[in-house]
Amino acid sequence: MTSRVASFRATLARRPILGDGATGTQLQQRGLAPGAGGELWNIDHADRVTDVHRAYLAAGADLLTTNTFGGTSYVLGNHGAGARVRDLNVAGACLARAVAGERAWVLGDIGPFGGMLEPLGDAVADEVALAFREQAAALLEGGADLILVETMSDPAEAALAVTAAKAAGAECVIATYTFQKSAAGYRTMMGTTVADAFPAVLAAGADIVGANCGTELSLDDYVALTAELVAHAAGRPVIVQPNAGSPRLVDSKICYDESAAQFAAVVPRLLAAGARIVGGCCGSTPEHIAAMAKHFSK
Repeated sequence: MTSRVASFRATLARRPILGDGATGTQLQQRGLAPGAGGELWNIDHADRVTDVHRAYLAAGADLLTTNTFGGTSYVLGNHGAGARVRDLNVAGACLARAVAGERAWVLGDIGPFGGMLEPLGDAVADEVALAFREQAAALLEGGADLILVETMSDPAEAALAVTAAKAAGAECVIATYTFQKSAAGYRTMMGTTVADAFPAVLAAGADIVGANCGTELSLDDYVALTAELVAHAAGRPVIVQPNAGSPRLVDSKICYDESAAQFAAVVPRLLAAGARIVGGCCGSTPEHIAAMAKHFSK
């Protein structure tokens, strides 16, 4: 086990860990057009990506997440960059690594590949697995300490990504789903409950499990969801990364209503519910993370 991963595990056993916040919405504030391939900025506008990482580190984040959410060949192919997987992911990890130094750990970010696996869709599982492994290997090459498989809805896809990350050499893999609230409780877009979502990623070797995003979930919902996550995590540490409320379009701009103070106020409840890592997702900012930091001893 590398010293950085060992130090992460030791710290997590000793105290809760503070994650960072959103990347995409922060890059949009710096000029990224909605729907554009933000991963290309790891090379084309590296200074702006670095600026986001520096802001989160200054806010007190223990974890810096690479700007590689859409870094598989499938998603990059939509931006004419399907052949640039290694370069863009290595660059993204290097940017976060350079800012983190010894003060924070780097999460190599892997999001959904953007399609549906057979038989619901036409994507072949073996080919998707190779794409995830290619991305994970590049992130580790660039200096990522851990791999984050996030915003998943399909347990089969999530398990493929976790297995691929482990096969690429990741010593610690985090797997998170995005849940919505329904009359039947918290479920993914595929209709999967927490109880049914976790076994696949745990069997694949996920070391930490949890939830992120959830555009229709309030912070109160996230407290209730956290308790459910902990109940089904089979003893693994749990991570939660709420959105800063539901997105609203105001004067052609996407806005999020949950304030930094509201985020800070809910942290004790999330920790009391059993979360060991707390950060933010869409709409959260360095100000949100800085407000939360008072609840995390160093």
